[in-house]
Amino acid sequence: MANEIWTEKYRPIHFSELVGQNEIVKRVESLTNSLNIPHLMFAGPAGTGKSTLALVIVKQLFKESWKENYLELNASDERGINIVREKVKNFARTKSLGNIPFKVIFLDEADALTPEAQQALRRTMENYSSTCRFILSCNYSSKIISPIQSRCAIFRFKLLEKKDIEKIIRSIGEKEKITIKDDSIEILYEGSEGDCRRAINILQATASISPSITGDLVSTMISNAKPR
Repeated sequence: MANEIWTEKYRPIHFSELVGQNEIVKRVESLTNSLNIPHLMFAGPAGTGKSTLALVIVKQLFKESWKENYLELNASDERGINIVREKVKNFARTKSLGNIPFKVIFLDEADALTPEAQQALRRTMENYSSTCRFILSCNYSSKIISPIQSRCAIFRFKLLEKKDIEKIIRSIGEKEKITIKDDSIEILYEGSEGDCRRAINILQATASISPSITGDLVSTMISNAKPR
């Protein structure tokens, strides 16, 4: 049970499996089904489904060949202009494999890119629009320069509601054969603050102690995880 990270094990791979952000999912699914997407910007808090939705898009577009047509980079790890000049440009300029005429680059935490790197990214988006689409994920769209924002369809993600978190948690509980007491749902939701990734991580950590998830056990786990 503890060998695999549950956030990856239970990450949705189809639009129908996504929970929350219903309007965004509906609009993005429609774009994807047309087999053509604009550059996209997903803005909002962590753990609200931005990275997951990007993966669902590429898997739907490219099917079995999605890995060959997809590049994912975390801009907070690689913030400088060289990452745009080298990795991004080299991937963007090559032809896609299969029937879709473009590849997809996902830049996570794009608001961490330096202003110089953003200017270079803007030029890359202009020069390779026929062979590449960008999906940018950020916490704050205001930190992205206007020329990039204007080239993207922007979708604003919200923290998940309690009912959404509960649906995901209970689904995982059923598959992992753990018992989730009603009082633990409220504490899990409060502890996660609407961040689905955090809620699942707390659940997995608690389940490693006991297959019966109680409110007291979750509270203890959250308290122990807080920095001292």
